[in-house]
Amino acid sequence: MKELLFRLTAKDFRWDYYRGSGAGGQKRNKTENCCRCTHPPSGAVGKSEEGRSKAQNRKKAFRRCAESQEFRSWLKIEVARRDGSMAEAERWADQEVKSPRVKVEVKDDEGRWTEAGDVDLW
Repeated sequence: MKELLFRLTAKDFRWDYYRGSGAGGQKRNKTENCCRCTHPPSGAVGKSEEGRSKAQNRKKAFRRCAESQEFRSWLKIEVARRDGSMAEAERWADQEVKSPRVKVEVKDDEGRWTEAGDVDLW
């Protein structure tokens, strides 16, 4: 059985409407039917200018935003955080950094690499 972790609605996105540019004549220059859909937590943006109606462009902009790499990355992290697997991943990463197989180095002001010692990732 699937469990609903969270829900996103149109209120979770920022919607901007603007006038298109380029060829299209008087209709295109007078109406604000182009749409930009932004998901602030992830920084994902989708926009559409090619449709004739605001509703059509809104759907395309949303789809492009939801299919963007930024949104997909944010979604994976958010799901892991909400279902508890993020804490497990953080513990594993901390263990691996302290492993003798991993060497952590930092670049100093003069451009030389030196061993960092104890590093706290989170």
